Amino acid sequence: MCGIVGYVGYREAQPILLESLQRLEYRGYDSCGIATLNDSLTMSKDVGRVVDFAKNSPKIHGKAGIGHTRWATHGTVTSANAHPHLDCTGNIAVVHNGVIENFQKLRDDLTKEGHRFNSDTDTEVIAHLIEKYYQGDLKEAVSKALTEVTGTYAVVVLAKGHKDLVVARQESPLVIGVGDKENFVASDVAASLDYTDRTIYLEDGDIGIVSPDSITITNNGQTVKREEQIVPWSVEDAQKAGYEHFMLKEIHEQPKAIENTLRAQIPFIKPLTILGAESEKRLEDIMLIACGTSYHAGLIGEYVIGKLCRVPTRVKIASEFDPNCIALEKTWVLGISQSGETTDTLRALKHANSRGCPTIGITNVQGSSITRITEQVIFTQSGPEIGVAATKTFIAQLTALYSLALKMAQLDVKAQESYQTEFKTLPSKVQQILDNEEQIAEYGRQLAKCDNAFFVGRGISYPVAMEGALKLKEISYIHAEAYAAGEIKHGPFALLRSNTPIIAIAPRDNTYDAMLTSIKEIKARGPQVIALAQEDDEEIQQFVDIVIRIPKVDPLFSPFLNTVAMQLLAYYAAKERGCAIDLPVNLAKSVTVP
Repeated sequence: MCGIVGYVGYREAQPILLESLQRLEYRGYDSCGIATLNDSLTMSKDVGRVVDFAKNSPKIHGKAGIGHTRWATHGTVTSANAHPHLDCTGNIAVVHNGVIENFQKLRDDLTKEGHRFNSDTDTEVIAHLIEKYYQGDLKEAVSKALTEVTGTYAVVVLAKGHKDLVVARQESPLVIGVGDKENFVASDVAASLDYTDRTIYLEDGDIGIVSPDSITITNNGQTVKREEQIVPWSVEDAQKAGYEHFMLKEIHEQPKAIENTLRAQIPFIKPLTILGAESEKRLEDIMLIACGTSYHAGLIGEYVIGKLCRVPTRVKIASEFDPNCIALEKTWVLGISQSGETTDTLRALKHANSRGCPTIGITNVQGSSITRITEQVIFTQSGPEIGVAATKTFIAQLTALYSLALKMAQLDVKAQESYQTEFKTLPSKVQQILDNEEQIAEYGRQLAKCDNAFFVGRGISYPVAMEGALKLKEISYIHAEAYAAGEIKHGPFALLRSNTPIIAIAPRDNTYDAMLTSIKEIKARGPQVIALAQEDDEEIQQFVDIVIRIPKVDPLFSPFLNTVAMQLLAYYAAKERGCAIDLPVNLAKSVTVP
């Protein structure tokens, strides 16, 4: 969950590395550093943000270099623990993402051999292992070093006497940006969008040599060819476009995200038929696997697929996945990952593959790891999402899951047309909520004064409440919990105070009357209640303090609209509290460590 960059070419490396690191800062931002190669290796690194580092770091020369922006896993946030890391000689520099599980044993052994370490990180052992095996062939030394490593890694190595970079990947993303007489390396395509849209995605076990004029990749000792792919995003897509924060920009891009994802699902009908009930792999049930915000999307997908398709559907947190809970060859396993690189989700999908289950990936990134290990892929068409708190990718995931459910559903023509018509109105209805932004912003500013909040919902709205609570806590640092509305009286009532607001999600579905009962019970304990309710709901206003009006929609589609309103609440609460909205404390965008 850090950012890697590398450059080799005809230009000075430092400005390119610094600019690229700023593009990747959503992957880690507690410390950063770069190393460049001229006649010798020169390194500069420090704690803090990339923008401050760029202002204060000395000018260093060289037309090859590597860089890293860190999110601490091994060792606290110090300059010594920042990447790059050097060997004892100071001639080999390494940046690394992932986790070296056996680093302590390696470190102990290397120390006995005379190596001296300057950091508490697992990464530094890689530099020392390369030094141990180096006999003039850098790639060979890297290859031998990695045979001793147990764990995950994306590694880029720069060494004195070599005008190229050596790269390696195992279960942690690493891509090569292909230029003209220059090449780029990064953990995410966003890093090199200023310079090229041509990208090569490395695969597990790949080790490569990247020079200005060539790229050579081997796997298991054999030369392999990895096809170039064109990144469908532009550098403008990864900029703020006049918005104060990426999160706000991405909230406002959600009508477009729904439209684009809906449009992209049309050609997916035939592959689903092949994979599904008409194939030899008979469908008995569906399992959705995901983490974090994607898990919440999966919970909503479980409800929708279950309702429309009458297929038993389960959702599992990927890190808790048990391969024994799937039926051989009869369980569809759908992995949901914004980045397509979420380690726990990928591992669960690999287990599913090993059991012979049909697998489908839902992701926002073409060429990501999930696209290579699943039989079918549904792409969400969100464009790059830079804000750490997922917004438009969540809405696009819902769009993909609903599209999947409607294509699988055995509905009569009238019902199918009704749902499709309702679906197509969502972008305009989301826009209506965005047009009401200032009123929601005022409620968000009021919410900012509180230290605790509860989100409650029933049925399909319960996972929506979970997502609302997650957004509030991760960017405003207000302690927020989500409960099924009927469960809040089983314990959490003890925490209700006049300064503990309740955000109640109350669509006009079959849970509405029960939801009103829950609201009355909550209100009797004194908290302020903010309800998200349909625009023509006149009944609810007599039981709550504030009503945020949501455009009328079929209750099945209410998660789209209620989620957007809660995103705005969280955003403006965080803004009022002066929080770093795009870069919340202790979090980063893509979780690529287990």
